[in-house]
Amino acid sequence: MENYMKLEIAAISENESFARSAVAAFALTLNPSLSELSDIKTAVSEAVTNCIVHAYAGGSNVKKVYIECRANKSEEWGELHIQITDCGCGIEDVDRALTPFYTTLKDEERSGMGFTIMQTFMTDFSVKSEKGKGTQVMMSKKIGVAENEELRERVNA
Repeated sequence: MENYMKLEIAAISENESFARSAVAAFALTLNPSLSELSDIKTAVSEAVTNCIVHAYAGGSNVKKVYIECRANKSEEWGELHIQITDCGCGIEDVDRALTPFYTTLKDEERSGMGFTIMQTFMTDFSVKSEKGKGTQVMMSKKIGVAENEELRERVNA
């Protein structure tokens, strides 16, 4: 069975923790471990922060972040799909933006590690962007895979 949710929030820093918590609450239907839940919350936090800090840095009339989640559950594991979209300035060179330590806001205290963190904590990750039209970050996380593999190893030992 597939479950889904859609969320639209203003692209302001006060909403970053709300977005992280909302996606985490939705992910609970898949019964994630604390580690998996922490990974999801961290990745969502980074994606939403990128929208707030970078997407609308040049100004825009529509300062919103759109979050869509889908949850699929089988007998052995679950999978959470997250799509975070903005209507901001877009990314001119996505490959360069995915490079660790790259940031467009060098004058501010930014590490340039947001995309790297998202890639590290999620099972799958991709970015689509069009200059002047916005950016879409797609992430997914398999839930319960490590626990099921560990259980199989103990049973087969």
